[in-house]
Amino acid sequence: MSAFRTLDTLSDLSGKTALVRVDFNLPMDGGVITDDTRLKSALPTIRALSKKGARVALLAHFDRPKGKRVPSMSLQPIAGPLAALLGAPVAFANDCVGDVAVGAIAALPQGGVILLENVRFHAGEEANDPAFAAQLAALGDLYVNDAFSAAHRAHASTEGVAHLLPAYAGLAMQRELEALDAALGNPRRPVIGVVGGSKVSTKLDLLKNLVGKLDKLAIGGGMANTFLFAQGHDVGASLCEKDMADTARDIIAEAKARGCEILLPVDLVCATDIKDGAHAVVRGVDGVTGEDRIFDAGPKSVARLTTAFESASTVIWNGPLGVFEVPPFDAATVAVARHAAKLAKAGRIVAVAGGGDTVAALNVAGVAEDFTFVSTAGGAFLEWMEGKALPGVEALKID
Repeated sequence: MSAFRTLDTLSDLSGKTALVRVDFNLPMDGGVITDDTRLKSALPTIRALSKKGARVALLAHFDRPKGKRVPSMSLQPIAGPLAALLGAPVAFANDCVGDVAVGAIAALPQGGVILLENVRFHAGEEANDPAFAAQLAALGDLYVNDAFSAAHRAHASTEGVAHLLPAYAGLAMQRELEALDAALGNPRRPVIGVVGGSKVSTKLDLLKNLVGKLDKLAIGGGMANTFLFAQGHDVGASLCEKDMADTARDIIAEAKARGCEILLPVDLVCATDIKDGAHAVVRGVDGVTGEDRIFDAGPKSVARLTTAFESASTVIWNGPLGVFEVPPFDAATVAVARHAAKLAKAGRIVAVAGGGDTVAALNVAGVAEDFTFVSTAGGAFLEWMEGKALPGVEALKID
């Protein structure tokens, strides 16, 4: 893994201000936080810097105010819940730059914490305007990025300011980078990837990158239908991007040339309608009828994949194998996830997963805590899997 400055290289920060980019773009309902996972993930970095004596000034965005001050998108409602979790006061400044921010930070005691107002209230944030980045940099003595989930954006608070101050990876960022390196950067082999989801067209870059890095790639969900169709199988009335058949065949050929075995379902769970408790039948890949709609991988497919896990050292997962939100079409995703979790918990494999639907699916299976690492970074995780450079990460690398 490329070298990054980390917090353990810092000693006494008394009299210094640490400008910390966090991701507090939280789900809210009527001004009330409905999931505080991202608040909790920021606590170790905040505490570490505070313990070293730094004033900690938190930068974050919320929603999409498009460069204008939108009261309903203020970060102020987050300060109280953050303070409760931190067990210490959290001040709030109603701007993130200028005299208001400067004065509020100056008023902090040593080790104090302040949340600055939504950086996206300024158009210069998303434009990565050098002048706005300079205004942010003027607030601090060092910069810490603890928001991997925003690292795929070249914004002033994620990329611009990192070139103007000594820049460090926060503890959550460090943990994410180390986990991703263990999954694809420098993994223990063999490496198996599991990629699900509805459409091949939305994951082309991902598939093309993975076939050059994995030993085996299992494809599930609606994407598998397109690959099965490309191989001449009837998929009935199922979701299928028939216009992507040539692309699917190209990916299969590229995988073969790169030594990556593609694992497609060998049996399928079908129904004529998708609803909770729907009557479902298991069919072989050559037994799908015209009225059938494929909603999950079958038991033989599950057995083949779990057997493959037994000989793997690393598993990386993005996307469910079926319509996991509607039983009984969650069976394959749950069974495979539980097997991967069991192996990871026993220390037999490194299991890394990410992407919104993936996190939800692992939670349905009740195994998210047993995976080696589960990323909640969404778009940043996907772009990393696609092999793309993330501006917020690149800016932290030591030259």
